[in-house]
Amino acid sequence: MDRLSIVLTLATGAVTTGVLVIAVLTLGWVAWGPILAAVALGWILAWPAAYWVSRRIKRDDPNFDETRKPESKVIPDPDAHEV
Repeated sequence: MDRLSIVLTLATGAVTTGVLVIAVLTLGWVAWGPILAAVALGWILAWPAAYWVSRRIKRDDPNFDETRKPESKVIPDPDAHEV
C-alpha cells in the first residue's frame, strides 16, 4: 500500500477538480451537467494523480529507503506491500 498517495489524494483531488471546473466555466458551459461531469472526472482522476506524484517524490528523494526498519511501533512495517 502506498501510504503517501493516500495522503496526497486530498490535495490532488482538489486541484484536478478545481482545474476541470474552472475549464468548464471558462468554456461557457454554465449548466449543472458539465459542472457535475467535471467534478466526477476530477474525483476519478484524483487517486491516479496522487499515485503518480507519490512515485515521483519517492524516486527523486535521495534519503528515501523502503528497506529501512522502523525504530518505533508507530511507523508501519516497511516490509508491507506497497502498491
